[in-house]
Amino acid sequence: MSKSMKKILTILSLVLVLTIALGSLGIAYAGGIRGIGLLGVWFFLTFGVIVVLAQAIPAGILLSSLVVSTLSPHRRAEAPVGVI
Repeated sequence: MSKSMKKILTILSLVLVLTIALGSLGIAYAGGIRGIGLLGVWFFLTFGVIVVLAQAIPAGILLSSLVVSTLSPHRRAEAPVGVI
């Protein structure tokens, strides 16, 4: 991977995390949480969303691969899981 591609991916990942963090901060603040509790809820929501995305993205890739491989009339590969 080239240096420029690494820089672009780094910037995009930082923007994603910053957007999630600011969104969760706004949700917590709008929900009426103030003071030090705001910081705790902010971290909880931010890392909760990041963990869910870290699990959902690979699962979505696997699911789409399964659907394409089982429904395509011209299968390029076997189904990723055993079909009974």
